[in-house]
Amino acid sequence: MINTILEAIAVTLQAEFGDGYEVLLEEKKENMLKPCFLLQCTNSIKKPYLRKGYFRQNQFCIQFIPISGEQEQSQSYAAAERLFSCLKCLTVDDHPVTGTNMKYEMTNGVLHFFVNYDKLVYERNDLEPAMEGISSKTKVKNDDEII
Repeated sequence: MINTILEAIAVTLQAEFGDGYEVLLEEKKENMLKPCFLLQCTNSIKKPYLRKGYFRQNQFCIQFIPISGEQEQSQSYAAAERLFSCLKCLTVDDHPVTGTNMKYEMTNGVLHFFVNYDKLVYERNDLEPAMEGISSKTKVKNDDEII
């Protein structure tokens, strides 16, 4: 599920920012083009929910690394505003997932944008036999006295 959400974030960022921004799912130390985004899941919590389900809280961090020496803070603030807008809802496995708890921090010229994509998940137990068929009999009462 985490990889699917990361891919959905990457697709959304490419659509919003275009080809001039590199989107990385893995950090690479060399030949990193700027400006770029680095995506990672920083925290995931699984809590029981009802009988056969659980609630997954998934916190993601999108790091934005601006072009060096060209109004770095201004680039980061502009990117943050666009991230608030484009990450409010993703399509994951053909289902909409809403981004919550959005916030950002600036550390050493790098924007760290945090967003949660939480999801209720129901476990299927394939060992239980499914109902294969049902039959019923119906009878209509014949009422000759219709008014």
